[in-house]
Amino acid sequence: MNEYEILEHTADIGFRAWGPSPGELFRNAARAMMAIATEPEILSGLEERELETHGVDYPDLMVNWLSEVLYLFDTNQFAARDFRVDDIATDRLRATLIGEPREPERHPWELIIKAVTYHQLKVEQRNSRWQAEVFLDI
Repeated sequence: MNEYEILEHTADIGFRAWGPSPGELFRNAARAMMAIATEPEILSGLEERELETHGVDYPDLMVNWLSEVLYLFDTNQFAARDFRVDDIATDRLRATLIGEPREPERHPWELIIKAVTYHQLKVEQRNSRWQAEVFLDI
């Protein structure tokens, strides 16, 4: 089963991600965004960084989660290769980012992401799996 797919948009770019649980959905959404921003396969998985965020519901939590991951990458603090969602509820998420400190010359932007948007945002359970559609301002 695919974890995510990239969606084309007239002015932005987005992705659709899937997972059998909310935790796996949020993991795969972060992986999709990082695949747009950089080349995750060049990153080592030698360091971990914990992250906690909150929201009023799953869609709000998704935007806040991805915005935190983007902030760490954009401010040259941390480039994540993978993610482990340690605890999740509709209003909070605690996760571990796996990667390395970001060095812009080694970890350049593939496509500069300005922000995670609420535009056409969807986070829902369909049958036995979770699905999200997220668009990014580029």
